[in-house]
Amino acid sequence: MINISSIEELQSEYNSIKHDIIERLNEFREIWEKGSDEDIFYELIFCLMTPQSKAELCWESVLRIKGRDISTFKDSGEILDEMRGVRFKFKKSLYIMEARGKFYRNGFYTVKSILSEYPNDWEKREWLNSEIKGIGLKEAGHFLRNIGFGKKLAILDRHILKNLRKFGVIDDVPSSMTPTKYFDIEREMILFSEKINIPLLHLDLLFWYREVGKIFK
Repeated sequence: MINISSIEELQSEYNSIKHDIIERLNEFREIWEKGSDEDIFYELIFCLMTPQSKAELCWESVLRIKGRDISTFKDSGEILDEMRGVRFKFKKSLYIMEARGKFYRNGFYTVKSILSEYPNDWEKREWLNSEIKGIGLKEAGHFLRNIGFGKKLAILDRHILKNLRKFGVIDDVPSSMTPTKYFDIEREMILFSEKINIPLLHLDLLFWYREVGKIFK
């Protein structure tokens, strides 16, 4: 059962930071519209790092890797040197090198052209989920959000699930997440966002703000 007073508090909190949310989402969209393929690839690297790791530490690692230019790296060991504070970095460094092989060919990054082959967000997410090792439904949605897509894609990490339980959208945080379960919760989150008149991507960043006190990535 949804607590009405809690919803009113959530909407009030949303109104207080709505401008900041819109500004951040506009910045994400500009990465696709004005950024290079290389910029977009580094956003993918970030999303490969973030599972069970602090976002700020992951982004600091990405910036160090970018400063050295990952296209010049000979192996994953060079990535490891820059992944300070990132959990499961040995596995993630291999995922990053494999992703580079997918998107960097003959001296050029090809992220935009590959993703543009898929006409909608759901197909983009499915391709990323099936073709990029280390990218699940959550990470694919996160990446697409961070480059200006995913208006109807939920990013179901533990912070989002915790808040969905708090507001009665789900009964419990699942101990494991099958694709079917993910899509079921995603539908419920979309319905909830429509009911309280907060767009899905705004709701995601609002929940994150409630947990960490800032709007980041």
